[in-house]
Amino acid sequence: VSWSMYIPGASRGRREGIGFLISAVVGVDFSGQQLQTAASRQDQRWKACYKNIKWIEGDALDLPFTDHYFDAVTVGYGLRNVVDKPKAMQEILRVLKPGSRASVLDFNKSSSFFTASLQSWAIDNVVVPLASSYGLTEEYKYLKSSISQYLTGEELEKLATEAGFSSAKHYELGGGLMGNLVATR
Repeated sequence: VSWSMYIPGASRGRREGIGFLISAVVGVDFSGQQLQTAASRQDQRWKACYKNIKWIEGDALDLPFTDHYFDAVTVGYGLRNVVDKPKAMQEILRVLKPGSRASVLDFNKSSSFFTASLQSWAIDNVVVPLASSYGLTEEYKYLKSSISQYLTGEELEKLATEAGFSSAKHYELGGGLMGNLVATR
C-alpha cells in the first residue's frame, strides 16, 4: 500500500485536518489462477477504490519490489501457507519503509483448549461443508492440519522481531479463533 497526504479544505486555504488517501494497492500471489479470479472480481466492482488495485504474480520469499517500497503490508491467510516463514518476514521487512507496519491476519493457533476445540468443530462442521457446497473441498480440507502446524501468537511475535522488526504484537480476534500480528519496521 502506498499513501498520499490529503488535507481537507487545503484548496480553499484552510487546513481542517489531515487525512491519507491510498494511492496504490498491490496484490501479490504466486498463483496465477488466484490473481485471475481477483482481477475478475475487481472488474465487477463499481466503486473507484477498487480500480487502483494492481495484481502481480510473485513469491513471498522473493518479493518483486525494491527496498522500502511500501507504506504498509498486509497478509491475509497467507503466512501460514509459506514454507519458509522467517524468509517471508524478512522480505516483508525489506519492502517496508522505515517506521511502517505489517499486519498479518490468519487463523489463530490458540493455547486455550476450549477455543481450539471450537475452531476444530467449526472447520469440520461449517467451513469445509460450506466450501464443499461450492466445489472447494480440496482447497479447504487442509485447514485443521495447517493451523495445528502454524505458530502461536507468541511465536509470531518472536518471528517478527528475529526478522528485524522493532516491535511486534499479536492480537486474538473473534474469541481467539483468528489472530492478527502487527509488526513495526
